[in-house]
Amino acid sequence: MATKKKAKSNEVVVPEKYNPLKDKGEYMNPVMLEYFRQKLVNWRSELLKESSETIANTLQETELQKPDLADRASAETDHALELRTRDRERKLISKINSALERIKEGEYGYCEETGDEIGVARLDARPVATLSLEAQERHERKEKTHREE
Repeated sequence: MATKKKAKSNEVVVPEKYNPLKDKGEYMNPVMLEYFRQKLVNWRSELLKESSETIANTLQETELQKPDLADRASAETDHALELRTRDRERKLISKINSALERIKEGEYGYCEETGDEIGVARLDARPVATLSLEAQERHERKEKTHREE
């Protein structure tokens, strides 16, 4: 199994135009870990900001008791869609928090099933990934097989 590193974010500076895909250094080196930590923190901040704006603007101002049935149905559909979106974002924030914890513990970037490297390209595209591509594909095939039974 690959060596895991503890994050030391207070000591590491990420260069301005840093690209983890071009980093030829050690996998999950301190700069790379800090890059992903910052990416996750920024993503979480955006989600929380959007959620706060939605609560302040949309959900509190939505009047579901409209006299016209079509208007009421439309408003209720919009409201339900907004609540589902916020619920998905809440779950995503939980995954982001878990990824940040894995960075602190030195486990970020390694597959939960196999312990293999997840891969920089996969993490850059999906920073909350917990499985390598191969393990994710196995998991999805298994899930599909069980659904069809």
